[in-house]
Amino acid sequence: MNQTKLLYIMDPMCSWCWAFRPQLTAFLAKHPEIQLDLIMGGLAPDSDEPMPMAQRQQIETIWQRIAQQTGVEFNLDFWRNNTPRRSTYPACRAVISAQGMADKAHEMVEAIQTGYYLRALNPSDISTLSLLASELGIDRAQFEQSLQSRETQQALEADLQRARALGVSGFPALLLEHNQELHAIALGYTQFDKLEQRFNQICTDSMV
Repeated sequence: MNQTKLLYIMDPMCSWCWAFRPQLTAFLAKHPEIQLDLIMGGLAPDSDEPMPMAQRQQIETIWQRIAQQTGVEFNLDFWRNNTPRRSTYPACRAVISAQGMADKAHEMVEAIQTGYYLRALNPSDISTLSLLASELGIDRAQFEQSLQSRETQQALEADLQRARALGVSGFPALLLEHNQELHAIALGYTQFDKLEQRFNQICTDSMV
């Protein structure tokens, strides 16, 4: 499929993005020829403030509801073992750093998601992000330097601006760029069958 690629606007700490992962993985497995570009959407800016208890309880309840609806696993020990902060920009910068240092953006997204949702680690903490980077074979000290660099922050700001320019305000969002036109095939959690149906329809329509 020449002239075809996917734009995936997401946040590594977005719980619906975690639920969407198996559906997206299945779709990409069927279409390995399609390039997938990641755009960090950024759910919540940097903050050192602990998350209010009401917000913790609200998000934990959302996790439970998503698990019931989709069958995706969440480790609720996160809420007992950590001091959560509403701060996802560090995780977004970690993906950008991993890409720049080792071409491992996709691997870092997976590491953050599994660390957060299955291992009950806190990706708002630099120590967690540098641990995950080291597990991917990235030099820990250099990664921390990149994570906090001006260049990485500028790259994040460029991603945020690009997401806004695309009209995306919620995640996950999966856009198909086909023959120089953009088509939304997922705005929010979408199952594999629906992704496949929309993809095939777009490709068929472009041939008419």
